Amino acid sequence: MNATRWLAFGFGIVALAACKDLDVPNLNSPGLQDFENNPTRSQVLSVASGLLIGTRTGIAPQNGYVSLLGILGRESYNFDPADPRFVTEMLVGPLDGGSPAFGGNLWSNPYRNIRNASLELAALNKVPLVNDAEKESIRGFAQTIQALDYLNVINTRDANGAPIVSDLDPLAPPAAIASKDSVFGHIGRLLDSAQAHLDSAGVLTTGGDLPFPFALSPGFGGFTSTVSFRQFNRALRARVLVYRGSSGCTTCWDSALTALTGSFIDTTADFNVGVFYSYATVSGDETNPLFDPNARALVAHPSFQTDAQLQAGGAPDDRFVRKTDTLASPKTTQGLSSQIQYTIYKSNTDPIPIIRNEELILIRAEANIGKGGAALAAAVADLNVVRIKSGKLPAYAGAVTQAALLDELLYNRRYSLAFEGGHRWIDLRRYGRLGTLPTETTSSGAAKRFAKFPFPQFDCDARSTKPAGCGTEAGF
Repeated sequence: MNATRWLAFGFGIVALAACKDLDVPNLNSPGLQDFENNPTRSQVLSVASGLLIGTRTGIAPQNGYVSLLGILGRESYNFDPADPRFVTEMLVGPLDGGSPAFGGNLWSNPYRNIRNASLELAALNKVPLVNDAEKESIRGFAQTIQALDYLNVINTRDANGAPIVSDLDPLAPPAAIASKDSVFGHIGRLLDSAQAHLDSAGVLTTGGDLPFPFALSPGFGGFTSTVSFRQFNRALRARVLVYRGSSGCTTCWDSALTALTGSFIDTTADFNVGVFYSYATVSGDETNPLFDPNARALVAHPSFQTDAQLQAGGAPDDRFVRKTDTLASPKTTQGLSSQIQYTIYKSNTDPIPIIRNEELILIRAEANIGKGGAALAAAVADLNVVRIKSGKLPAYAGAVTQAALLDELLYNRRYSLAFEGGHRWIDLRRYGRLGTLPTETTSSGAAKRFAKFPFPQFDCDARSTKPAGCGTEAGF
């Protein structure tokens, strides 16, 4: 695929949706008002592709989603010699909502893309020459991307909650802060609504499967039609359901298992089958800065080595072996040190996973652990598939209880999903285990454990009544 094809229009609408520049119009893309009132088929299709640019924004930077959540979850350090805040703020704290590159980060980009998707959905009701099947496919796609953006927001703000945006007017007062549970409920409804639209597109199409009428990024290879993209949708739904199950939703375990049956889970397939954020070196695209070949800034947390289980022959867990390398000498800053470098991303065009087959197998294990009873045997079977195939570890030989298997699950999620999307921080938080994270001593003081990011200061400033979550997050 020509990467520039799916980039061609998206940047323009992303910028236009963020703000209206009345003085210097972008002559390479339509005006926002024109798109809202008189959308064309080509514009609608290009904006759909552009949503992939929007949802990728802020994921890969060294102060982006993967890196910052990796620091909080003690997956990684950032020893950037030009910016001590990766230690002084992200480890020692407090997380500051007035610090837009750190504590107040990971907010604007997903909401900008959520708004872009809403503009796209509204345009579908007005655009001529797009048939009903195509419209339904785009609705299913756009709502799925919205759900992913909301999920990334609530993963950072957690108990602080987040706005559920329904008003497209950028000059309107900010939307009220909804509770975490309400946001998760909204995400679930978006994913289920998207599934219904994808299914409807299939019903309206001969053969029941419709290739999307717009270009998707290379990271969606194999998921470019309504039937295959529905599998991605159901995979995200299963992830959301186990997140809710770990927060006390007893019916969510069975619902997660049902969602998985519609996903691409397959214990016999490559664990790396899945959907990814993609990167390229073509003009106007973005490269992956998590590729840091000389470990200028990014290093693995030393505990990733010390906590690794051993293979039968005494070597560490193969996930540690193949995902890291040992530096010639330790990297040290502000009293911290690591001699381990991640090698997950082997070039600046390597993709970053959104969700992979390996995670789906672990999600099924988690759902069966949550159910307990006779379902525990199925959980052990899935854990062993991952242990043996991915870690080259012996089969699990511990107690077959919910408590013991939860420990085993969290270990395997840590090593299978390391440095892919902040999974360890999210997992420990949802099971009340953030207190198990190390609190190493830095030259600026003892590291803290943080449960959530504060709201950004600019959002708080726009509100007449400041919600909980404004200001700073002190940690513990």
